[in-house]
Amino acid sequence: MQKIRKAVFPAAGLGTRFLPATKAQPKEMLPLVDKPIIQYVIEEAVASGITRILIVTGKGKNAIEDHFDVSKELERLLEERGKTDLLEQVRSISSMINVSYVRQGESLGLGHAVLMAKDLVGSEPFAVMLGDDIIDSAVPCMKQMIDVFERHGGPVIAVQQVPPSEISHYGVIDGAPEDENSRVYRIRDMVEKPRRDEAPSDLAIIGRYILTPDIFEELEATDRDAGGEIQLTNGLRRLCEKRAVYGYRFEGTRHDAGNKLGFLKATVEFALKREDLGAPFREYLKSLKL
Repeated sequence: MQKIRKAVFPAAGLGTRFLPATKAQPKEMLPLVDKPIIQYVIEEAVASGITRILIVTGKGKNAIEDHFDVSKELERLLEERGKTDLLEQVRSISSMINVSYVRQGESLGLGHAVLMAKDLVGSEPFAVMLGDDIIDSAVPCMKQMIDVFERHGGPVIAVQQVPPSEISHYGVIDGAPEDENSRVYRIRDMVEKPRRDEAPSDLAIIGRYILTPDIFEELEATDRDAGGEIQLTNGLRRLCEKRAVYGYRFEGTRHDAGNKLGFLKATVEFALKREDLGAPFREYLKSLKL
């Protein structure tokens, strides 16, 4: 079985939910404490054994490329001023992994973004990781999924139980557990944003996938939706008809950094976990008259 070496990061969206902050900067570069949100997800990929990152970008996304590129001028300035800790951090960003970029001319859905990476992915299985979802876990979420992929040999989709009031915001799986105590589900079907009374389960699709290269053929044959977009969920539904596809209920805490409230919650929780910030920040929060 081929190893998962590559991960696709769709990052061509306009980030309208964070306007006006995203008018001139990518939402992926919004800082969560002191690191852009996309860096957290790329660090998860690296910790999971992935060695090559493929970022699908669009207009106005140059800051992402600059962030993961070498910055000789900044490094020289930090070295001259003796700021070795900061210098080490800056160098680690550009040296952590091999990054390639592909341009998505129009934002035409997640399925279309994945299709843009077809030539770079080639004929091997690969991961898709969405920067909106920050997952805090003892074992990286993608590493958990790779273990499932290696055991079952088929595409794996991360899922999470969500309350009925939120189910209509997600793609939802219809699946059966592989065994009584399993976190792995054999997927029968998927429904995109169902009404709460029509949802086949409470297991929502989260922004982590392990896909096999036959997904490209299915996406190319997938009709565009009413908004003119190619949805990854629809391509996966086609794939389910031809091979086993699995849902995996991962271990860990997921933060939805794609909306303002989720972003704020993630900022607080990550700040509290920091050795240099946690104690004084906790005392500050206790002092607030809420």
